[in-house]
Amino acid sequence: MNDSENNENNENNESNESNESNEADESGTRVPLHERRRPLWHWQRVARSRPRLGVIMAVVGAVVGALLGGAGVAWRAEAGPFADDRACWGAFGQDDVAALFDGKRDIETSEVPISTDRIGTEGPSGECRLTSPRGRRITVETHRLDSGFGGAGDRWADEFLSARLTPLGDGLLGMASDTRAWLAVPDGCIGRPSGLDVNGGPTVIDMETGWTVYDDEVDTEARDALARAVVKLVNHYMADAGCTGEIADPVRRLSGPPRSLDEKKDAMCDIKGLRLPAAFNHGARGGTVLTQGDGPVRTCDRDVLFGHPQLRLMTIEDPRLAMLYDGLSRDGAKARVSAGEQDGRGFVRDDMGLFQAECQTGQVTFLVRAENGDHPGDIRTILPRYVAAEADRIGCGPLRVTLPADG
Repeated sequence: MNDSENNENNENNESNESNESNEADESGTRVPLHERRRPLWHWQRVARSRPRLGVIMAVVGAVVGALLGGAGVAWRAEAGPFADDRACWGAFGQDDVAALFDGKRDIETSEVPISTDRIGTEGPSGECRLTSPRGRRITVETHRLDSGFGGAGDRWADEFLSARLTPLGDGLLGMASDTRAWLAVPDGCIGRPSGLDVNGGPTVIDMETGWTVYDDEVDTEARDALARAVVKLVNHYMADAGCTGEIADPVRRLSGPPRSLDEKKDAMCDIKGLRLPAAFNHGARGGTVLTQGDGPVRTCDRDVLFGHPQLRLMTIEDPRLAMLYDGLSRDGAKARVSAGEQDGRGFVRDDMGLFQAECQTGQVTFLVRAENGDHPGDIRTILPRYVAAEADRIGCGPLRVTLPADG
């Protein structure tokens, strides 16, 4: 490179540096070279002055504070902000919540919104919790029943079909006690599951108080409060779904609460001709509780200890609920039970006997379940007699089941 080219390059560099050194921001302040080489969005270039930096930090602080505040609400509500005077997806006002907690109004609420999976095969699901600072809690769930909820020892069937619950009546698929309540959304509102979904059952909303009580006496005021609440939840759900109509207050049509049954030896669970096996004499154990009133389920719980009946005899008359045991009736045991030419299927094993019959009203489930398998001979003795007696009672008889050979 010759001397003239060097001089020309030096002059150009000096000119560029002179222009860069004279570059200023809109306020006339000279901008240092190291800042001019930063991207336009760099925070230090945007905030070259203390006043501007102060404004930006104030704005950032406000935005961050709002985000953190929103996150705090979402953490408490598990679903983002909600109206202070409404709870459980907007179904309950403050008075409704107070009615469930003996008039107390300092109840905290949290919820997961009701949502449906993308293809709708599992039905809607959501949860709401009401918590008292004194330790009491009520949990509300929206979900669809399927055959996975049935079976021996299953929590939902064990608790929500307990003999302590009273049917809500008036053709409603639901029940209530002083610790549990549930109600199915009527078919006319959202329709039944697709016929292709063999495991699908009704959409239900249920409530539980966090513990299971098996005292002979049921607190009717607490039961009525839960019954009203679960109906209000279903009404709100139907309104949100665009359904017309409303379920009336169920309390006035509720039957009396279940009480301890005075059994006779030849009428176990108040069924004439069903003799009481010696192994299931009460002795010093708990009593017998039988469902009161007409409804979808008739349950007899005997010798209840630690929240579980030692022996349960149950007839599920409503086919929408009988499907709980559909899968179990097919796969429960190898020892199959038949009923001659009448359609039906079932099984018998050491701790349980089950038969599902196709009756005029649809599928009906008959169940005999023991807490353990210590008395298999008694299960085999009780099941056919129980099925025959209950089938006659509900107009599904005569129904005579045949058991496989013992062993």
